[in-house]
Amino acid sequence: MLLKADTPVMIRQEFFEDDTLVNPIKKVGAMLVASVAMLIMTGCVGMESRQPLPTALSVDLTRYAGTWYEIARLPMWFQRHCVDSKAVYTILPDNKIGVHNECVTDSGTLDQADGVATVVDSTTNARLAVTFDNFFARLVGPSRHGNYWIIDLDIDYRVAMVGTPDRRYLWILSRAPQLDDATYQRLIARAQTLGFPISALIKAQRSLNRSTSCGRGALLSTQFHDRI
Repeated sequence: MLLKADTPVMIRQEFFEDDTLVNPIKKVGAMLVASVAMLIMTGCVGMESRQPLPTALSVDLTRYAGTWYEIARLPMWFQRHCVDSKAVYTILPDNKIGVHNECVTDSGTLDQADGVATVVDSTTNARLAVTFDNFFARLVGPSRHGNYWIIDLDIDYRVAMVGTPDRRYLWILSRAPQLDDATYQRLIARAQTLGFPISALIKAQRSLNRSTSCGRGALLSTQFHDRI
């Protein structure tokens, strides 16, 4: 039967008064509100407790270009099989840097990746966004805040430490394949102060007599593969 506009509709009042029907709805609603509030509060606490990540005050990209050997890193999915890595940076036009990463894997194979780094902070040149030439990178694009922050750099451009602002990834880099322990300890102490989980650092497994030629078992790296 169709109801006309003036047809009285009788609704049983007990439907709304029955605790077995109303209370569960009220309880679910209250739980949802409480959950959302807790998430917001947790997020706010996290943001307040984590200070902005400082970077090097100034980076001369021409001096920074060249070969850097990975000394240690925090775990990264795309580097999960890398045991010995390096990166080669070249200056490109329009304030960009060419990135060539190579790594020797735990099975002895060679992995390589090429990309482009774009300066995000032209005041210091210490914040860059790195994008690699793969489908995922082209689909998502780099973070506007950058995913390659130079957070420590010695005056001679011999040692550097690079991280992401969320403290998820970290790399300790050196111009030489090996780094003295005193410098390494200084860098990890600095990383700990900045909030990085240094206990998870993975040190490179580098053979002193390994050739640096890609065709003869080079030091290789995919180190920024998923920072896209």
